[in-house]
This record gives sequence, structure tokens and C-alpha cells, in this order.
Amino acid sequence: MDPPLRSNGSASRPLVQAPPRGAGRSRVAGRVDRVLNTALGGERAAVLNATAAELLAEPVPVARIFHGALKRAEVGLLGHLMVQDMLRRSTLYEDLVNALASPNPVTRAAAARICAAARMTDAVIWIGDLVQDPSPRVRDAAVRALAELGGRRAVEILMAGAGKIPQYRLAIALAQAASDLDIEALMRQPETEEAAVATVLACGLRRDALRLVPLLGIAHDRRWPKQVRKAACKALAAIGDPSAADALGRLAENDPDAAVKVAADRAHRRLVKRAVAR
Repeated sequence: MDPPLRSNGSASRPLVQAPPRGAGRSRVAGRVDRVLNTALGGERAAVLNATAAELLAEPVPVARIFHGALKRAEVGLLGHLMVQDMLRRSTLYEDLVNALASPNPVTRAAAARICAAARMTDAVIWIGDLVQDPSPRVRDAAVRALAELGGRRAVEILMAGAGKIPQYRLAIALAQAASDLDIEALMRQPETEEAAVATVLACGLRRDALRLVPLLGIAHDRRWPKQVRKAACKALAAIGDPSAADALGRLAENDPDAAVKVAADRAHRRLVKRAVAR
């Protein structure tokens, strides 16, 4: 493996005060829902009559409303732009981004969640800084937010955190955030062993049948680190294509590495069981 090539990519961040613990949270969520539907319905003057502090006081239902509205099949890039224009007209966009640098970790985590759900791609760099946050809650929120936002920059930030982000969490985030082109590039030239393991596991989580041959190649190639080969076996089992069973069976019988043999045997058994069940 080549040594990792990294840059901190950080920049000075704005500050914002922590939101008060106000009441009327369900009313705020209802307002968000109504105004989002109005904006997405084509009303270019729609304004959300709420403060950033009110939204941040209830991040789960507010984020759920944004996510649900923007994932609808009829809402494309234009819909995302309309929602962001509405947030700017409502003087909320900048305040939500500023909240990512709040001294209150609860606010930082809430802001990451809402910015991601609202598809505020300008916030990616600030959310990326939170991957190094001293609060575990904020770090987890940042990784989840980057996964939801996706895109090349989000993937780069996630992979720069390989070795610091828990492996299972990194693989899940990568499976969600990366495009097929991103996965292909990462498989060709991973920067670290941790990055390679996460990429391979992400292929399994995506049920990416197009990676069947490359994953079999990794599993059989002894030049790859043991952990990467084991991960490839797990990914092949997760993809579940019975055509990989024979190659995994041979690996389980002949590989000199005991740990790889065990991983290959488990994957082989799983694929055979699935084939019989069909």
C-alpha cells in the first residue's frame, strides 16, 4: 500500500451561540413541512417563519421532514435548489452553517443532521471538520451527514478519516456516499489498508454485483493485506451471487493463511446455502 496522502483541508469557522431550549417544537416541525411543500410546489416567495435555534432544538423531526421531501421521485436538482433558496430567503441558511461551529456539541450535532437532510452541500467542508470533533456524538453525526450528502468531496473527507472512524461506520457511510466511479477509483488505488477494507466492505453493503470479479481477485491475491482479503470474502458473501461460490471454495481449501481460509469458508457456505434455498 502507498502511504496516505492527506491534507487537513481545514479553514477558520464562524461561531454561533447555542440554541435555547424553547417550546413549541411540534409546531416548528409542522411549519417546516408546510413551507417545504409550498416551496417545492413552485412558490418562489415561500419563507419559513422560524429561527435556526428553533429548528436546532428538534433536529430529528426537522431533518426527517427535509429528508422525506427531498427524496421524493419528482424532486430533482431543481427541487434541492428551490429549498436552499427558501432557506436563504428565510435567513436560515447561513445560521445553520454557523451552528456547525457552535460551542455546544448538541448544537453542532443537530446542525450537521439538518444541513445534510436539507442537502446543503456548501456545508460539507464544515461538517468535514466535525469528523475530528472531541465529542463522539458530533463525530458520529458528521459521518452520517457526509454519508447523506455524498459526492466526491464528502467521500474524500470520509476516506481521510480512515483509521479514525470506526471501520463498520466508515464502510456504511462510504456505501451510501460514494458513486460507482468513486468506488472504482478507491479499489484501484486505496491510500491505506483501512481505506481498502472500508471500500471492499462498502461493495458488499451496496450488493454491488459489478464488483464480483475484482473482489474475487482481491480475495485470491496474496499481495493484498490479510484484512483486505478477509473483507473481500465478507463482501462476496453479502453480495450473494452463487457464481462466486466455487472460487471461494477453492480459496477455503488452498490458501496458506488460516484467517483467510476461515473467511472464505464462511462466505462459501453462505453462498451454497443461498443457492440451495433458491
